[in-house]
Amino acid sequence: MIVKNEETTLPKCLGSVKNFVDEIVVLDTGSTDKTPQIAAQFGAKVHYFAWNNNFSAARNEALKYVTGDWILVLDADETLTPEIIPLLKSVIHKEEYLVINLVRQEVGSTQSPYSLVSRLFRNHPDIYFDRPYHALIDDSVMAILTQEPNWQIGYLPGVAILHTGYQKAVINEQNKSAKAAAAMEEFFANHPYDTYVCSKLGALYMQMGKIDAGMELLNRGLNQIIGNQVNQDKKPLSNLKCLQSQKIEVSVDEDINYDILYELHYHLGIGYANLQDLPLAIAHYQAAVKLPIYPLLKLGGYNNLGNLLKNMGDFPGAKTAYETAIKIDPNFVTGHYNLGMVCKVMGLFAEAIDAYNNAINLNPDYAEAYQNLGVVLLKIGDVPGSLEAFEYAISLHELNNPEEAQRLHQGLKEMGLLNRE
Repeated sequence: MIVKNEETTLPKCLGSVKNFVDEIVVLDTGSTDKTPQIAAQFGAKVHYFAWNNNFSAARNEALKYVTGDWILVLDADETLTPEIIPLLKSVIHKEEYLVINLVRQEVGSTQSPYSLVSRLFRNHPDIYFDRPYHALIDDSVMAILTQEPNWQIGYLPGVAILHTGYQKAVINEQNKSAKAAAAMEEFFANHPYDTYVCSKLGALYMQMGKIDAGMELLNRGLNQIIGNQVNQDKKPLSNLKCLQSQKIEVSVDEDINYDILYELHYHLGIGYANLQDLPLAIAHYQAAVKLPIYPLLKLGGYNNLGNLLKNMGDFPGAKTAYETAIKIDPNFVTGHYNLGMVCKVMGLFAEAIDAYNNAINLNPDYAEAYQNLGVVLLKIGDVPGSLEAFEYAISLHELNNPEEAQRLHQGLKEMGLLNRE
């Protein structure tokens, strides 16, 4: 681990691994709180490193102190799930694997709730991190595979890591966006066509409201990967309007990083949706979900595709997109809720009720699901059930959205359904 001022989150992180790992190596990059002392309490070997605005440099320094045969990398705002530990114990005894990719869940994210991260790997002398932000071992691993083709890269099914650091409040509190942009911009100045940085920095610019700069980088990255495939005369592509008139056949090409390609399409979908170019946004999402990547990573793509199709009036298409997302991950709360919304519009009330109830079962504090369940129950004449759902919605809204609670309460009174003062 590399850490700085993580006294709040570090105990939970280290507590999730203390009975599993053989050693804990913590590299402190300048904490002014009790982070080093807390790490030491968990038996960690604590080392120190002067921060130089480069995550890879810090991670590579931490690697120097590792003595084990396998390395698990965590950040302080992450925890290892107990369910994955038996699989981890099993896979590290298999001789063929160099790297095991792990599924990470972005807790609280409704856009991209899962990612695949290279966080478990052998203590190989030629594995190192690269890039100043979003530090990766991927380039060094590919170089090793070229020289030592006996190795394989695997992945474990099921969520291995829970990550809370991308929640909006945390990002704002720690000024993470500005720090990330500064680190990536410095690298980007010397690597202006690095597709990974085009994807990450472009997406970050979009989040920061720098839409034009973000779109330029995302399109640049996309051109680098598939420009020659889509445009045979090799002229630069300013956008992918050709996606609307040209069927894209997906085939596996070892030279293409499909995870990056997915992210580029995904964030361009967000960008064109913000620019109100819904057909082009839909085309990007459709291209994204066709790619041969780990299915869990496609949830955000299918969900956003469903939202756009619903906005365009293609309700059956939206329903199919949401159902596909739920099939990939039956615990995808947002997918169940959105399926309920489109079923309600289509008049499929029984399916809508089932969808809302599934969302509520997964998240009992989902006020909007209760509220819309109340609407559908009222439509089918179940007034007692409807009032019960509305009461739950109001009580939940009162905690987090008092104005909506008052609006809903007033609306029910005007309809003669509620006499509460």
